Amino acid sequence: MALRHEPGQLGTPITIRTRERFSGARVRSILARRRVQLLAAALLGALVPWLVRSLFLPGRPFEPAAVNTLIANAAAVLLAFWMRLSIESYPGIRRAYVILPSALTAHGLTLVWFVLTRLPYDRVGLVLGFMIHVASLYAIFVSTELGVRRRIAVVPFGRIQMLSRIAEVDWLMLSRARLHDTRGCQAIVADFTADLPEEWEAFLAEAALAGRIVYQVKQLSESLSGRVQLEQLSENSFGSLVPARGYFYFKSAADLAVALALLPLALPVMALIALAIRIDSKGPALFRQKRVGHAGRPITVYKFRTMREAPADDARDAAITDHRDERVTRVGRTLRKFRLDELAQILNILKGEMSWIGPRPEAEVLSHWYQGQIPFYRYRHVVKPGISGWAQVNQGHVADVEQVHRKLQYDFYYIKYFSPWLDLLIVVRTIKTVLTGFGSR
Repeated sequence: MALRHEPGQLGTPITIRTRERFSGARVRSILARRRVQLLAAALLGALVPWLVRSLFLPGRPFEPAAVNTLIANAAAVLLAFWMRLSIESYPGIRRAYVILPSALTAHGLTLVWFVLTRLPYDRVGLVLGFMIHVASLYAIFVSTELGVRRRIAVVPFGRIQMLSRIAEVDWLMLSRARLHDTRGCQAIVADFTADLPEEWEAFLAEAALAGRIVYQVKQLSESLSGRVQLEQLSENSFGSLVPARGYFYFKSAADLAVALALLPLALPVMALIALAIRIDSKGPALFRQKRVGHAGRPITVYKFRTMREAPADDARDAAITDHRDERVTRVGRTLRKFRLDELAQILNILKGEMSWIGPRPEAEVLSHWYQGQIPFYRYRHVVKPGISGWAQVNQGHVADVEQVHRKLQYDFYYIKYFSPWLDLLIVVRTIKTVLTGFGSR
């Protein structure tokens, strides 16, 4: 999508058609404001259940159970709001995707608190609070954001062409340094490293003083695309080449705890998968492959076998599959579509070699090949590989070098923004990926 140029006439910064098209955005409902959304959710999700319980159900309004539930529902609304703010800044996610998971997590934590502390609480009030909280957030989303496209003004200097590849935004190329021309735009983007004329520098300063959002083009491009541009790696591409070590170790401990907790549920499913594989085709149920793990160390990755053994011209060809690969079995095709073949990698997590979330571990032979083709490829091994990752939920399966280059941009984005919020977002999108079969091969 090319950047659009709409200079208009002198004194008319945008055309009448454009002004009409975006007049609704300028007069957007007061519900679009974050503070109003938080206040509405708190009043509806906390106060309404308390009033309903007091007016229509047995019990006194100020008894300990009723007051504790009122406080818990209010705390859950605040916690869910904080979680959504932390997650929604990442690209490729709609606010509607995180409403239910964040509310479910927040209200679930309040229930756990009551169970652990044994404080009195009202079960009906907690359930009502959760239901009203979620319903109010979806109602606000539908009324204020559904179908609304972002419109961003572009300062026409520097490396702005990278924005033309992002089609989810209406870009308005500015022709003069007048803040009036940015009416109807949610933000302004500029390349701060470019040699801007004085009037454009003054324009950006004026925009900042007026409270307008001004983005650096590189950061905005990363935020909207979810990728780090490999062609322009420099000392400030990552901020720090070593991701947050504290979260790294916490994540490793959490991976192990979750794997142990899920093991009783996973083992029966794994046994059924193994039985189906053995009935469908000859050979072992598990497939073992040498891959590259954290810090470039070789690991043996386990998967449920989805292919028949067949000769290949070389090891690299044998490691690459596509959606037309005749070696894939009937059961294997179903396992691949819903990612069930990866379930065996819970064994790698228990061994401390992998994580639930992280860049996918690559076969040794492919990893050595990619290192010769793509600069800085080894940097993806700075974190533990995972069963699911940012590249998988955005791109799916890849095979050739060009696709791997794009996948590496996603991997580098994950490493640069390594955090529990990005992991939580990947978990939410992984569930959608598994249900839809996106990117399977």
